[in-house]
Amino acid sequence: MDKKIKIVVIGTGHLGTIHSKLWKKCSKAELVGIYDIDYSKSHFLANSLDCKCFHSIEEALSLADAATISTPTSFHFQHALECIEKGVHCFIEKPITDSYAKAKEIIKLANEKNVLVQVGHVERFNPGLSQLSNYSVNPLFIEAHRLSQFKPRAIDVSVILDLMIHDIDIILWLIKSKVKSIQANGVSVLTDTIDIANARISFENNAVANLTASRISMRQMRKMRMFQKNAYFSIDFAEKELECYRLVDKDESDQFDFELGHNNKKIVLEKPKIADKNAIAEEQLLFAESILEGKPIAVSAEDAAKAMCIAEEISNQIEKGFSSILKM
Repeated sequence: MDKKIKIVVIGTGHLGTIHSKLWKKCSKAELVGIYDIDYSKSHFLANSLDCKCFHSIEEALSLADAATISTPTSFHFQHALECIEKGVHCFIEKPITDSYAKAKEIIKLANEKNVLVQVGHVERFNPGLSQLSNYSVNPLFIEAHRLSQFKPRAIDVSVILDLMIHDIDIILWLIKSKVKSIQANGVSVLTDTIDIANARISFENNAVANLTASRISMRQMRKMRMFQKNAYFSIDFAEKELECYRLVDKDESDQFDFELGHNNKKIVLEKPKIADKNAIAEEQLLFAESILEGKPIAVSAEDAAKAMCIAEEISNQIEKGFSSILKM
């Protein structure tokens, strides 16, 4: 029989419930049980998944190789330290925690205890984004819009940590250069934290990313456009689609094209066929394989901390009206 990790889920809200159901189906994991501060709620879910419902985190961790932490962001730090101290590998939902300083503490302790930490930046596994690996990508300008209708969930943190953090992680992953400067604006409208924000992030290689996030929109949108020499990519994360416009020689491709009217070049539009897949299930599988087979962590705590550093700088500019020195 193939070896499996023994996994527990801490926090059974919206995402925790999804994680629990998918871990139950994962071929490389055994869902031992779940824990939530609301025992009656988690007990019902545990019964439906035929797993244990724990009365405490300590009880859960005593039977686990690994844990998914899907509690509210303000509790991530506390729960991550509890797991790491007991040698339990952590899959922490994004954002890794609510401050850069705490993220660095998690990394330090995990390294000391030889514990693996993966962070749930799930859009890294979006099928539309995954298709970029088939192209040479070196973006010089990125425009991202992540808009959502208001929901009374995850309002313990700002829209920067709730939504924009996805796009921050992606641009840091795509643009292989240090951040040079940030200009940010935002407003608190319906909650006590920032509900709509825009950030212009400039890099040392002269690339620029313009990010907008809102959780008070009338419509949903999760799109990113990337521009570079001779190519333009458009990703719809909600629809899991990628469009690529490339400037090529006229005889290079028989794809649908747009004539430029001069020279021997043309613009081709490519819309690759994308197989649908569950991004959370994929990141879970990769986490299990990292533990069982020693494969590299898909989204490391270090990656998540870098995104948190930028998110914190954006928040500081909006809330306090000043720019701190970036030290990533």
